[in-house]
Amino acid sequence: MEPWEMREWFQEFLDTLNRHDGEGLRGLLAPDVRRAHLPAGAEAWLSDYADLLHGFPDWQWRRIQVLVEEDRLAVHLRGGGAHTGVFHGIPPTRRRVSIASFAMYRVANGRIVEASGTDDADAIRAALI
Repeated sequence: MEPWEMREWFQEFLDTLNRHDGEGLRGLLAPDVRRAHLPAGAEAWLSDYADLLHGFPDWQWRRIQVLVEEDRLAVHLRGGGAHTGVFHGIPPTRRRVSIASFAMYRVANGRIVEASGTDDADAIRAALI
């Protein structure tokens, strides 16, 4: 993909996340996607995202910056939502959480095959405790 195509692809990925479209997200992940320090595979990613949405049903991501180099994306995002459901065993606090997220993705054939970055779940837990 050309850099402009990668940027458009990433916007589609972000829009899919913000629509909370699990099936759409599945189509943007390689079935065996590798994630640094997290369980591999699209199913594990989708399970983690479902957990996030259970705790924060209004969660949204906002793009701060995206850098493209060949088949890789470096992204800086801001995510946030109201904690109205259980998240990682923490009962609802009704607090609004806003976190910065930094990630690197490698994309092949329109799907993420590798991902690494900040541990968003740890940042969210820290904001709630």
